[in-house]
Order: sequence, then C-alpha cells, then structure tokens
Amino acid sequence: MGLFSRFGIKSKESKANKANDANKESKESKEDTEQVELSGALEESLSSEFSETDEFLGVSQERPVSRSNGPSWFARVRENLFKTRQALGASLGRLILGKKQIDAELLEEIETILLSADVGLEATNALIASLTQEVERKILKDPEKLLEILKEKLVEILKPVEQSWVLETQKKPFVLLVVGVNGAGKTTSIGKLAKKFQNEGRTVLLAAGDTFRAAAVEQLKAWGDKNQVEVVAQGTGADSASVIFDALSRAKARNIDVVIADTAGRLHNKQNLMMELNKITRVMQKFDPTAPHETMLILDATLGQNALVQAEEFKKSAHISSLSVTKLDGTAKGGVLFALAKKLNLPVRFIGVGEGIDDLKNFDAKLFVEALF
Repeated sequence: MGLFSRFGIKSKESKANKANDANKESKESKEDTEQVELSGALEESLSSEFSETDEFLGVSQERPVSRSNGPSWFARVRENLFKTRQALGASLGRLILGKKQIDAELLEEIETILLSADVGLEATNALIASLTQEVERKILKDPEKLLEILKEKLVEILKPVEQSWVLETQKKPFVLLVVGVNGAGKTTSIGKLAKKFQNEGRTVLLAAGDTFRAAAVEQLKAWGDKNQVEVVAQGTGADSASVIFDALSRAKARNIDVVIADTAGRLHNKQNLMMELNKITRVMQKFDPTAPHETMLILDATLGQNALVQAEEFKKSAHISSLSVTKLDGTAKGGVLFALAKKLNLPVRFIGVGEGIDDLKNFDAKLFVEALF
C-alpha cells in the first residue's frame, strides 16, 4: 500500500510536471510560431519594398542586386577633384554665403578666386565681364543666385570642347598618335585607353614609339601584358617612325581596329624633337594618307597655366586634334581646363581622376562643373 501510495503520489507529481511542461512547450511553440510568422511577414515586406525600389530604379530582378557597388561615376570624380573643389567651388561658396548685395568688391574677390584656381586670365575676364553686365542690367540682383549663375557660365565655357568621340569605323586601323612631355602620364593614358577600347569590343595594338627611354618601352609592354594587347617595339634608340610603321603594317595584316602609337616625351621648346613628330606623320601617311586619324595631347593638370603654354606650342608644331588632361586628382589647379577650353577650343576627350585603370573618364562639362561645387 505504502509502495502503491508512493507510486500514486509520484504519479500525480509526474502528471502535474508533464502538464506544466506541456503548457510551457505550447507557450514556447506559440511564441516561436508568432516569431516565424512575424519574421516571414517582415521578410516579405522587405522583399516587396526592395522589389518596388528596384522596379522604380529600373534594376532587373532576374539576378541578385548588389547594393554596395562602390561610388558612382559622379561620386568618384567629385571625390578625386577634392583639391580643385576646395580651391574653386568651396572658396566661392564661402565668399558668397551671407552676402546682401552684389557689388564691385564682391566681383573682384570672385575674380581673385578664379585666377588662384588657374581658370586663366581670358576665361576669368569673360566670366567677370558677363556677371558685371548682368548686375548692371539688374538681371542679376540676388547674391543667393550668383553661385548658380556662375556655375552655368562655367559650363558654357566648357561645353564647346565636350565632343563625343566616335571612331571612324571605315578607317581600319584607326590610328591614334599620342604626344606630350615626359611625366604627363602619356604611357599610362595609353594603357587605360587600350582597356577602354577593348571594353567597347575593339581589337587594339600598341606601338612603342618612345624609343629614347628604355623604361618607356618596358612600361608600355607591362600595360600590354595587363590588357593582353600586342605591343610592337624595337630596341632603345630605334627610329620611332619605323616602329610605328611596322605596327601599322602588322595591324593591317591582322585586321586590328585601333593602333595607339606612343611617342617620345618632348619639351615644347625643343624644335628638333617637335620636328620628329612631323617625320612620324609623313611616314604614317605612306601607309595611310589620312593617318594619324587623331593626334591627342596629354597634359598634366598639376602644371596649371604651364600646361596651357605647352598646349599652345604643341598645337603650332604637331597639328593637335584633341586633349586629355591627367592628374586632376592630385592638384588644386584643375581650373586649367577652363583656360584650355577658352584659349584653344580643342576637344577634351578624357580627364584622369585617379591611378586606377578605369579612372580615365569621358569628359562631361556639366558633371565636371557640378563636381567642383
């Protein structure tokens, strides 16, 4: 009896414990279910929200969407133009902020900032004259609108040199002759241009026409290896025109789309080296009377107004057809683009805003000005 009683008591305790455990499990199960349902609802809501956002942005939903693709083109350019932005846009913004009227003193201070940022005398005079005229005619009265008006006028200076570059497909190979002084970023720009043409689906061949420096040939070969592009080269001291002619012949035989020819870095005041460019052109024209189809001058933005002097001399001697301006990420003198545009009116094809292979950007006048403010 005692044994049965003990078992009976034990049995009742077990039943009570089991009941409690069951209630606890039921409660936990209910909570878990609620959490799962809440999680599912949240996931569905977020998924719906992202789908709607993607649909609004025009993002395909057939593949996963990465939400951390790095900075946009504009953000990248703006970030790398920091020094010029501080010298130009930020300085103008601080000057104009809080001004009650537009007077001669304010315009004079604007003129000083423009000149300090290497915008150049001709472009600066044109900007100040235009602003003064609008103030005198009462067209421009509100200082708060002055910055926007100034940005519009800066775009107007650059817009004529923003020209879309379409390679003449009937020219095969299309011959791009690249010139500039040593240190301007000429060979590096060629490597980046080769990659750009490849991304457009074109075949490319490089000609190592800078035969004065062994390092230049090796540098171009390194870019060729990086892009898996053939480089035609000869020994140091070889005739540049001969190297380039060989490259054109090989490109023709292999049905290559684009030949980019490097040349020796030369100072604009060295007449014998400038004359050599004319010789290269004459030899090219034995192969193709219309070559080179473009002669691009690479300019170093860190030189400021000296880059303008170089460009003027090259234009006289080498029949320059376009410009590319490099090293804008390392200088406060990026305003030189306005000086180049106003003085030379040559197409600006590309701007270099970093060391990466994709940091040679198509020039866009409006976006460039926006990036400076």
